[in-house]
Amino acid sequence: MGQPESREGEQSGKRFDPPSPELPPGQRLQRGWPVTHYGPVPKFRPERWEFRVFGATADGDKHCWTHEEFTALPYTTVVADLHCVTKYSMLGAEWGGIAARTVLELAPPAPEVTHVMVWAEYGFSSNLRLADFTAEHTIFATHKDGELLTAEHGFPVRLVVPHLYAWKGPKWVRGVEYMTADRRGFWEERGYHNIGDPWREQRYSYQEEPGDGPEL
Repeated sequence: MGQPESREGEQSGKRFDPPSPELPPGQRLQRGWPVTHYGPVPKFRPERWEFRVFGATADGDKHCWTHEEFTALPYTTVVADLHCVTKYSMLGAEWGGIAARTVLELAPPAPEVTHVMVWAEYGFSSNLRLADFTAEHTIFATHKDGELLTAEHGFPVRLVVPHLYAWKGPKWVRGVEYMTADRRGFWEERGYHNIGDPWREQRYSYQEEPGDGPEL
């Protein structure tokens, strides 16, 4: 579901590069792409798959796309880094998929929306400020470096929010809820920072300052 639990990495014997000036504090450069998630990998059933946008939409309706419809939306690519809270960073990956801004244009939020909750398989969730969700490089990724994502890395869709820690972009995304007030997602309820900015090393909830999020 989310990111923080790691199944590979240091234990696998993979080589880690020395620190780079492009890395946020406390991070190390990773060769390859470790599999990091909590819980089992869901089975993809295209006939049952649906992407939903709901909550405080501008028209008050729920908007839905089948897998075929969602993957037919305008395709874009962004080159962006991935920073995991487990302290590895992957730099300069090309992510392909549907820009979050495209979803916002097709299913606009109501004017009073301030946050979104991104929902994934098994009820996993991650909350984001609307400004983070609408950022230029935020993307519902279906591909990495020109190849379809594998199931372990989030196929058919994972959210990538490059300027935040990777847990803020869930794997196996199924929808977005527009919210008029913030509330914590899965990892945020379990001690992770409500915002998750890697450049400020916002890893854990005890680091939060007033205004960073709702009370635990």
